[in-house]
Amino acid sequence: MKKRIRRISLITLFVITGLLFVARFGGPKILSFYIETAVGNCRDIPVLCIAPQEEMVNPAVDEIYLAELRPYNFPGIRIFLPKGFTVVKQMITKVYYKKWRQRAKGATIYLLYEPEGFFVRLFPQLKNNSINNDYDFISRVMYARVNEINSVVDAFFVVMKSIFIPNLADQHNVKIIKFTSPTQKGFIGYNIGTKENYFDCNIIGAGGYFKIYIKDKAKILDLSKVLSIISTIKKMPDASLP
Repeated sequence: MKKRIRRISLITLFVITGLLFVARFGGPKILSFYIETAVGNCRDIPVLCIAPQEEMVNPAVDEIYLAELRPYNFPGIRIFLPKGFTVVKQMITKVYYKKWRQRAKGATIYLLYEPEGFFVRLFPQLKNNSINNDYDFISRVMYARVNEINSVVDAFFVVMKSIFIPNLADQHNVKIIKFTSPTQKGFIGYNIGTKENYFDCNIIGAGGYFKIYIKDKAKILDLSKVLSIISTIKKMPDASLP
């Protein structure tokens, strides 16, 4: 865990150093150009210009559908998932999103868990910019837009967005929603395609940060079913990270 955090911190330090240099000598326009050159623009990576368009409060849970799911237990978490998917638990590394893209050849569900306060500990300098918890961090990531960069912090979160959102196929069809319930809140990026469906769920609940990435080859899931699946995820009281 410490080695993983150190790797991400070194990469982040390198990115921030470059951003500070550009911001000091170039201003917002040069900063935006730097990010577009290094990361991408709205044409190349449409998701970098997409923000949550809808908010769902207390989304309905389909109890009948939940009865069809089976339990999965991993170090740190428990969740109920549908049959027919390869289920893999991941850990955050600097290239984890690229590995997902390479390995997700069939119907696949990737799970990720980090304990509460993970992002605040990873980037403590952001507390000066009102990032006080994991939800603040993920929210800034999801609302980041490459065409709305006015500061180094804006640029930083665009870079984070390019890292944290995995493959969602044709990004021109991607939508992002914000959701809140009594026990969870977060964001879902999804693409209901003609051949496959993709869902990238970022959840902040009691006990930490959860990520669920779903590649639905058979198109058996929709947003309602995914929200029902999300409602079952929880941190195990006596679990510890590997």
